[in-house]
Amino acid sequence: MSQSEQWLDLYDFRQRVAALYRVRNKALQAGGYPALVWEEFRHGRDDLFAHHPQSALDDEQRASFRGLDYFPYNHDARVQGIVTTDVEPELSLVGTSGDEAMPMIRAGRARFELGGVAHVLTIYWIDVYGGGLFLPFRDRTAPVETYGGGRYLVDTVKGSDFPQFSRQGNSARVTLDFNYAYNPSCAYHYRWACPLAPPENHLLGEVRAGERVFSTARAPR
Repeated sequence: MSQSEQWLDLYDFRQRVAALYRVRNKALQAGGYPALVWEEFRHGRDDLFAHHPQSALDDEQRASFRGLDYFPYNHDARVQGIVTTDVEPELSLVGTSGDEAMPMIRAGRARFELGGVAHVLTIYWIDVYGGGLFLPFRDRTAPVETYGGGRYLVDTVKGSDFPQFSRQGNSARVTLDFNYAYNPSCAYHYRWACPLAPPENHLLGEVRAGERVFSTARAPR
């Protein structure tokens, strides 16, 4: 396959991912039952992993793929939060699973309660051409039950976004649904290099929702 064909496939993959999130958001806004909407979303994502040429899995992994592993849907893991922009927009080099760090700028902080505990997560702006919002996190289910480098909630460059985002002056009201927390591509195969959750986004508690460790991940030999 030529490089041009790979780029077109990647464009197609990102379009399909973004469509999954648009369908999810519309279904939730229309009053769809959250757990059923989540199930449909999972089926669509599994289909991309199983069949799309830009799947994070290699050919051997796809041949035995039976679906991504998740915690059971957790209604309490869908929470409302406030995003504020009271941060210094300084450039940070966020570590990745590869050799190079990725330039990001702190864009805001998401404040919310989960399990009766107040939490704060930093939202980043990926400082590359086009940019995009990025919300990674790591919790105490890692590295045994979830990927040790953390999971993602939002990466608008790749099409994943908030179920609900409503601006109010210098802040915004958001829905954070940790049932949609997902692994970066490097959690499946070492050929991918992905930004990892920075220490300031390490939560002290367990988030028992979203995607689990991928059992047949490829590690370097």
